Amino acid sequence: MTQRGTTQGIHRAVVGIVAERTLYDESKLLPDSHFEGDLGIDSVILESILVSVGEQFGLDQRLSGECATIRELVAEVSAALGLPDGPAADGPDTAPQEGTDPVLEAVLAAAMRQTQYQRHQLPLDADFESELGIDSVILTSLVTEAAAELALPEDAAHGIAASTLRTLAAELTARRAATTTPAATGAPSPAGAWDHRSMKDFVEQRDTDLFAKARSFAAYRRKREEQHLHWYGMPLLSRCANRAVILDELTGREREFLMFASNNYLGLANHPKVIDAVCDATRTFGATHTGSRFIGGTNMLHKELERRLAAFKRRPACIVYPGGYAANLGAISGLVKSYDTLVIDKFNHMSIVDGGKLSGAIRKIYQHNDMTDLEKVLQRATDAGTGGTLIVADGVFSMHGDLCDLPEIVRLAKTYGARVLVDDAHATGVLGERGSGTAEHFGLKGEVDLELGTMSKALAGMGGFLVGEEDVVEYLRHYSNSYVFAANIPAGVAAGLIASLDVLEAEPERLTRLWANITALRERLRGAGFDLERTESAILPLVIGDERQAMEMGRAVRARGLFCQTVVYPGVPLGDARLRVSVTCEHTERDLDLATEIFVDSARETGVLPHGAPHKEDQRP
Repeated sequence: MTQRGTTQGIHRAVVGIVAERTLYDESKLLPDSHFEGDLGIDSVILESILVSVGEQFGLDQRLSGECATIRELVAEVSAALGLPDGPAADGPDTAPQEGTDPVLEAVLAAAMRQTQYQRHQLPLDADFESELGIDSVILTSLVTEAAAELALPEDAAHGIAASTLRTLAAELTARRAATTTPAATGAPSPAGAWDHRSMKDFVEQRDTDLFAKARSFAAYRRKREEQHLHWYGMPLLSRCANRAVILDELTGREREFLMFASNNYLGLANHPKVIDAVCDATRTFGATHTGSRFIGGTNMLHKELERRLAAFKRRPACIVYPGGYAANLGAISGLVKSYDTLVIDKFNHMSIVDGGKLSGAIRKIYQHNDMTDLEKVLQRATDAGTGGTLIVADGVFSMHGDLCDLPEIVRLAKTYGARVLVDDAHATGVLGERGSGTAEHFGLKGEVDLELGTMSKALAGMGGFLVGEEDVVEYLRHYSNSYVFAANIPAGVAAGLIASLDVLEAEPERLTRLWANITALRERLRGAGFDLERTESAILPLVIGDERQAMEMGRAVRARGLFCQTVVYPGVPLGDARLRVSVTCEHTERDLDLATEIFVDSARETGVLPHGAPHKEDQRP
């Protein structure tokens, strides 16, 4: 009789599935632990467990769902398989079998918890990104957890560059053998020296005090603030246009800055018609609602906004979410399930990554804009014969400014029977003749299954949305938790968004001015010697690489009166730090000249550019 054909074997398999669905350590899953009372497993998670158990054992009939403990679930499976009653184990059999590798077992256990995959979905030689969808953030947590389980010092997990579970286990084995010193304390560098830690060092710091990591990070953050290198979250004291007054909370000083950190690409946030619409609707309908979209949170403005967005995108139907992040979480987790495959670009926004985690789907990552790699991933997904496949890509990549290769993505999707979702967060209002986004830019209207966007950027409001076939949109209305169980956007916001669409359509010259400014500043900065990668949007990345140098250049730029984003981990991988410059239609020719001068002077000061770099007068296109 096989392991699966014994009560003990069934118990082990069931415990593995419950652990995979709940992220509990198997040692916590006792036979008589109550699913709800002890383990916090609600009806939705239990249904997922029952489906997985049924698939694991090839059961023809659906499990009843009346079981309340693992012991009862094992008994129901045994009965469905026609096995004689037998006592379930008093606990999971966690002792390693003879000949098993404890390091590999620790790696596999950590991988199951960090990815939510079952053990049979984790081939030892599968590539982390393209086959398992394990990105750098998940890998950091996986390595740290495995190292902690093996009682390795904290620094033993640093610098590992394994690409498979087998090579990771081999590296940890080698470091385990070489470890003869006590665990590192993680203490910062001596006073006055540069602290080489990054935000990555505080992600997986473990302590019996849950808040220990927060206190460690607080000391690190305060040091950065003392050096004027941490400038995140400084409050505006004025409208955000081409210039803005900002309070420097580190010095208590108010100052007007050239603003190149705003996503108000078309200047609609300050348009009188938009502001008046927000005020008028707020006076009529009140400050906000007290219910979700389904229950007490809808008026005709919300219906009209969805109609207008669908018409603007030239798609049949639209659903509006409370935010762009919520739109990706809800759409992906609502459509894609554990038996489906989610395929994403390596540089996709974190909301897409988190939507994939929430869905529990089989996740695969293809190298950024590498269509050969994408085809390999799709081929493997087809060969695996699982459920459906959804390819998700940013239209404009938010930290790089380049565009996805949408024509090739659509072609490959048709070839392999996949669906496509493009996230137009930074493309709506920017790309295309009418500003409707990536599909219009590439002449692919109607060829992309789902177009998603945020309304907090070019449209100058709040919320997220998705357009597509009416049946799909209506399905998401009922199965997107971030829509069903969240409050709707206020009526005033909806009215402002409708007014923004009116202005966008009535004043196409705003889009023309935006692109004139993008082209002018891009040429100036490239001519000065900056690495802007392959940007084709309103986002201009000044790639620096070294985190310290990027922070110091950001400080130098701010000292000269220009405000832009300094992006370090986790916004980009370690070693890929940059300044992120956002261009709007409100910038003047003088603004662009002055910005170029500031960036060049700051780059010379910090060594990003040599002192022989050309002056701003040489940068005019």
